[in-house]
Amino acid sequence: MPHANGKANGYDQTDSAAPERVKSDVCIVGAGPAGLMLGSLLARFGQKVDVIDERRDQTTVGRADGIQPKSIETLQMLRVGDELFRTGVKVHDICMWQSSGEAGLRRISRSIHYPAAVVDLLQPYILLCHQGMIEAVFIDDLRRSGVEVQRNRSFQTYEALDDGSLRIECGVGPEEEQQQQQQQQKQSPKTTKTTTIHAEYLVGCDGARSLVRKSIPDTYAQGTPHTSVWGVLDGELDTDFPDIWSKTVVFSERHGSVLIIPRERNMTRLYIEMKEASTSSAALGEAYVMEQARLILAPYRVGWRSVEWFGNYRVAQRVAARFSDERRRAFIAGDASHTHSPKAAQGMNTSIHDSWNLGWKLNLALRGFGKAGDGAAGGVVLLASYEGERKKIAHDLIDFDYEHANEIARGDAERLADNFSKNTRFISGVGVEYGENELNRGPGPSSSPRATTTTTTTQGAARPGCNLPPAKATRYLDACPVDVQLDVPVLGQFRIYAVLDDVAGASSATFLRDFNDSVAAETSLFTKLSRAAALSYQEKPRAKRADDVHVRPERYTSVSELGTFALITSTDKNDFEVSSLPPVFSRSGWTVYLDDVAPLDTQGRSCTEKWLGGLAADEAAIVIVRPDGYVGTIGRWDTAQTGAGSSAAQWLDEYFGGFLQVPPSS
Repeated sequence: MPHANGKANGYDQTDSAAPERVKSDVCIVGAGPAGLMLGSLLARFGQKVDVIDERRDQTTVGRADGIQPKSIETLQMLRVGDELFRTGVKVHDICMWQSSGEAGLRRISRSIHYPAAVVDLLQPYILLCHQGMIEAVFIDDLRRSGVEVQRNRSFQTYEALDDGSLRIECGVGPEEEQQQQQQQQKQSPKTTKTTTIHAEYLVGCDGARSLVRKSIPDTYAQGTPHTSVWGVLDGELDTDFPDIWSKTVVFSERHGSVLIIPRERNMTRLYIEMKEASTSSAALGEAYVMEQARLILAPYRVGWRSVEWFGNYRVAQRVAARFSDERRRAFIAGDASHTHSPKAAQGMNTSIHDSWNLGWKLNLALRGFGKAGDGAAGGVVLLASYEGERKKIAHDLIDFDYEHANEIARGDAERLADNFSKNTRFISGVGVEYGENELNRGPGPSSSPRATTTTTTTQGAARPGCNLPPAKATRYLDACPVDVQLDVPVLGQFRIYAVLDDVAGASSATFLRDFNDSVAAETSLFTKLSRAAALSYQEKPRAKRADDVHVRPERYTSVSELGTFALITSTDKNDFEVSSLPPVFSRSGWTVYLDDVAPLDTQGRSCTEKWLGGLAADEAAIVIVRPDGYVGTIGRWDTAQTGAGSSAAQWLDEYFGGFLQVPPSS
């Protein structure tokens, strides 16, 4: 922005028509949930971000409104969104109603939305509040890191430069452009303002009609539109229909379907199907859609005390052919990369986690840690994994959405219930799973360098490529029961959990000592990476935030800026002291946990039992968790075997060596 001397970023700005030039690490186009989430993460991690949006203001009404359990967990990991829990509506159940032939409208089923027997969740409900409230959470979080969204600024084109960076040309937003055109008719010279942003990376989070996507070669949207047309109304209802405070699907054989979603401030959202015969009318206006809702819900009374937002849409299910350019410098995320119907409340949730997946990888790549692959097939291993992981999820979502939308349109309540039951884990978000790659190492030689002393495991609920399951433990230092998967703040680092039954036993003590010594050795890749990370964060530190006084980031980076070490043990607290542990654990006192509060768990199980299916007395396990909360890999060792701790350290190096490198500058 211009300084008092008429300059900004070193360029003369005295001529209002001259282009402004900005230097950035990442330029993010679009300030919806995907763009704001990505900006929030990168700003926290210490990267310079420019978040631009062509709109004058953030979303104020309508659009997306459902936050699924995994997204709730993500907000908790980020320590944001408390106001949403106070003001949003929590939906725990789902009801089905039907009318057909001579049978009048009647409830045919009522069930728990996320049954504990099917999916293990800390927050087993959908949180309902409009998209603008969620955007506000991320906008406030960006401000805590010193970043403001740049409004009235639109993406135009980008160009790759010889040094690998990008030159991004931006103009004004459509509203400001219209004002400038009106002004130019009255005076001259021309004063239209443009901006040139020089960035290392560009990410298009600019929606289904993404200009960034259209600017990346061969990144077109693939798919076909669905034939159904739906109207959407947000407002305060005046009705005697009994289930407006549940998620409710109403089928009318004659008039179509309605999906009822309770909302904040005593509002209700209605998705109303327009039967195909009526879609030829050009006047699918608010009054017409209201009348359709009355017909479907008859004989119940339906009126509106107020209407806050109305819209209609045709369902389109598409996935972009690519999620980045060949050089992996320009990316797309959110609706720019996939579109589908809104009726299962997946779009915003999927978009947020596109950004979660990409954000931590961009941070490490910007710091020089991304490992180069083998020619055309490899590229940058770390960044290539974004498309590999998230494109799979986009296709999984489209497949589910196609079935889900068809069952709603078909009006078969039993088939819809079956479809929902089959996909419950996926809908919640915790069932979104990645395939095996360098970041998600399953059983096999690459993660089992010494088969006699170590094996990978798929026992228990913790599995590579999957979300870390919720588990309770007692924090050693303050005796506080905590949710282990949420306890370590998001700093862009990995988490390395060592899990042992008895740390006071001779074989376990030897294992931990040998593991510590090998990890800390000069020849250890992890040590080299950690030294480089310390230098990187010294030169480009994480954002200094007001809430650091409470979060205390230094508690979790005392051993390494790359990863937080943690210990989970069933040993009685009176039988060991944190100070007696090897340095990688004694210096990580806030992440030493006692596995002694199973009754507090969602399933009444200990952390060790839930994650690993239990451990033998002389067995150790290490669970490596990625910065986005996904399990990277799991190893087990027989601590009674000579060299087990050193083997575990070698295994750790091999995992990180698959996708990270020591930056050449280090």
